[in-house]
Amino acid sequence: MKRHNKDDSTHTCNSGNAQINTSVPAVNESRRAFFKTTGATILSTPAILTSRKSAAQVAVPILPPSPPTTPWREELPIAIEPLVQTDLFAGPLPPPQGEANTAAGECGRAEHQRWNEFFAAPVLQPGEADLYELKVEAVTNHVFHPNYPPQLVWNYVGRTESGTPLLNPTIFAHYGRPIIVRLHNELPEDHGSDSNALTAFGSPEISMHLHNLHVASESDGFPGDFFSRTKKGPTLGASGLFKDHLYPNVYAGLEEFGGIGDSREALGTLWYHDHTLNFTAPNAVRGIAAFYLLFDELDSGDEHDTNPNALRLPSHPYDYPLVFKDLRFNANRIHIFDQFDPEGTLGDKITVNGKIEPVLRVARRKYRLRLLDSGPSRFYQFHLVNAANVVQRFTYIANDGNLLPTPLLNQTRIRLAVAERADIVVDFSQYPLGTELYLVNRLEQEDTRGPDEVRAPGRRVLKFIVDREPSEPDVSRVPSFLRPLRRPTAAEIAAARVRNWVFARKNGMWSINDRFMNANSPRITIAKGSAEIWNLNNPSGGWSHPIHIHLEEGIILNKFVDGVAVPIPAHERGRKDVFVLGPNTRMRVFIRFRDFVGKYVMHCHNTIHEDHAMMVRFDISED
Repeated sequence: MKRHNKDDSTHTCNSGNAQINTSVPAVNESRRAFFKTTGATILSTPAILTSRKSAAQVAVPILPPSPPTTPWREELPIAIEPLVQTDLFAGPLPPPQGEANTAAGECGRAEHQRWNEFFAAPVLQPGEADLYELKVEAVTNHVFHPNYPPQLVWNYVGRTESGTPLLNPTIFAHYGRPIIVRLHNELPEDHGSDSNALTAFGSPEISMHLHNLHVASESDGFPGDFFSRTKKGPTLGASGLFKDHLYPNVYAGLEEFGGIGDSREALGTLWYHDHTLNFTAPNAVRGIAAFYLLFDELDSGDEHDTNPNALRLPSHPYDYPLVFKDLRFNANRIHIFDQFDPEGTLGDKITVNGKIEPVLRVARRKYRLRLLDSGPSRFYQFHLVNAANVVQRFTYIANDGNLLPTPLLNQTRIRLAVAERADIVVDFSQYPLGTELYLVNRLEQEDTRGPDEVRAPGRRVLKFIVDREPSEPDVSRVPSFLRPLRRPTAAEIAAARVRNWVFARKNGMWSINDRFMNANSPRITIAKGSAEIWNLNNPSGGWSHPIHIHLEEGIILNKFVDGVAVPIPAHERGRKDVFVLGPNTRMRVFIRFRDFVGKYVMHCHNTIHEDHAMMVRFDISED
């Protein structure tokens, strides 16, 4: 058994007495220079605020509000268009293989784990996997709203069957069918030369994380594995033009259950986004984020499925993903973000699938709406209301990537922290043609540290118009039981090792156990096959932290606020990959670590906190 690191015990730190740092980096220099690509964060930060309820130690400029926009000027497509496969055997590059193909320009990733178990030869053979190709590109003509000019975003770019660009495409995947995504970095390497740091944010290296697939470390998008054609992260072997990601689409529990694992561990609503070390917030807020929907025999993505085991939930084109992002714009109506400030930039314009205040036309039938808070820092409490602001009801079926054991009926609100997801079913058949409904956010938030109070009527962010009858009868349904949940036994809980993690403020940065992220060195090493209980503790009354743990999901055993045990909300009683630590909150989370080894991270998914350096590396070893 490997010796475990000694620094996994609880530490407390005084987050209210941070030292003032008046050494502000020149805004026209590359921020990468301040981090040296060593993996150890260099503490060079702007003036620091004290806790939410206190006055600022040094005056910090307050950004003016974004210019006004006229609502409901643009419409979302009535159905999403999934990404189509690419023939990676027909192009100029060689087909994917287990080892990194650095001779052909692939970056120096580690060898794909379990390759020989999934495929017949060291080089992929035709028909063995679904193949996709994505490029990360600078798109210069994106329109957030007709009142704003076309402007720069960064997107994942695929192609439709006709060859036209498909921006931030949704990938449809199926358990038992591996996927390989070939990712190219085509961002301009001179990005950032603009003297205005608020508009020149982002760093043109990328590391794609598929949140929260059960996947080997080399395809997980480890923050230190970023690459471009001339740069490499501190944990990558070489720079490169592209990287092949292997997504085996297996359930957790391969070694325990055989086959493709334990079907109780199935995921459904996943998303992929950039995870570059120190630049996750600016790169992702630039626009590098999209959905990955994963189906199996139970949640098959086909409401006409004749398999008696199929749930027959509303399916494409009535299965609609919605990604929410908070952005801020300057007086010229250009998107801005302060990547130097550990307080970040709170957006006051909420985009839905890249649009401000759009319209979605729906048919009179049931829809599965998949809601994602993609950050960077705003929390939401969504309500569905009619034109008179009367709250409507819906069915809540999934939280994060997971179907709940049973649906939550007659729900009226959805609370989402950054990176949380919620799947709901709305039955639009109960409304006459011409009905207008609105998704509104009633959760107030004044800064990036976390939400404040709930206040009605809230801000309308998306308009639904029931404008047509369905083209065929609605045969979809929401059964009384969705997916069984494997809870840990009393014996497993008693035998689990306990680790304590404290999320707090230190020297103007964000820390875990009083230390900052070091991509080169694991804080702890865990034996593969172990089960542990992690105490996640936010002792501050001034901010909130949505904590994400890579590779595995967990079960919340207990929740405490101000030291007092509180009930676990119904939507948090299934498996989760984001654990929302409100002020003075602690959770005990049971986690199994299975099937893959290597380097992973835990971090705050308020990506501003993550970049400033509330993240920790942990490694999983064979024994």
